[in-house]
Amino acid sequence: MIHEPPCGVLVADKPAGPTSQDIVAQVRRFLKTKVGHTGTLDPLATGVLPLVVGRATRLAQFFQASDKEYEAEVRLGQTTDTFDREGKILQEQPVPEISILQAHQVLSRFTGEIQQLPPMFSAVKVRGEKLYNLARQNRTVERPVRTISIFSLELLEQTSHSWRLRVHCSSGTYIRTLAHEIGQVLGCGACLYNLRRTRSGSFDLSKALPIEKMRERWKEVLYPMEQLLPELSRVELDEVEARRIEHGNEIPYRDSKPRNLYRLFYQQKLMAIGEGSSAAQLRPKIVLRQIE
Repeated sequence: MIHEPPCGVLVADKPAGPTSQDIVAQVRRFLKTKVGHTGTLDPLATGVLPLVVGRATRLAQFFQASDKEYEAEVRLGQTTDTFDREGKILQEQPVPEISILQAHQVLSRFTGEIQQLPPMFSAVKVRGEKLYNLARQNRTVERPVRTISIFSLELLEQTSHSWRLRVHCSSGTYIRTLAHEIGQVLGCGACLYNLRRTRSGSFDLSKALPIEKMRERWKEVLYPMEQLLPELSRVELDEVEARRIEHGNEIPYRDSKPRNLYRLFYQQKLMAIGEGSSAAQLRPKIVLRQIE
């Protein structure tokens, strides 16, 4: 019997400190197969870090645009160059008295579709150069404003010097920037003090494992390939259709629409991701396995 390397998604409960790539490297060492992640968490941040394993690394692009949920602690009265507590303190100011009503009014300004400027300390590339490399050289450059969505922004706890928030947002949202901009509106400055991601797309903390438990228990919590991307319609292939898909050819499918994505199954196995190419046609976008 041929041993098949693990394929699917593992959800790490990332600790503060290591980078997302550090976690990938640790898991890759003991699984001895390809491993990637679906969206970077800053070293400061903890929580849900989905890891794509084996053939599922080819599906990473479909997870990166997923919405996210976070719990964030925002420290008021302090501004840093990185917009979080790990940066150089630029300014400290007294925090005015802020009522709960005023706090909710401020937060309401950041809900919905808004424009956000990526921080200089970020992995965004401008003219081929990562911004954090330029920031470490004390260089500031113009960077493109992004349109992001804050679906909900809830005040969980308020003290005289900090707010604890629950944030549901689109992919690409910088919570550090959100904290900084809240401080600007309040007039006293603010930075992100703690951040925990509680959900990324359909992955949450319910099956997340700390990295130190992953080696012994990964089989218990692996999301197999066939459970991934449940939001995409499932199409069952017969052998003739599967052979065509295997070789990169289109198949007729009456419900397909251009650019719509589908999960293509053969004998209960996820074989490919298909894309509507024209009226009543599907073509393979990614072929994940060959017919045995």
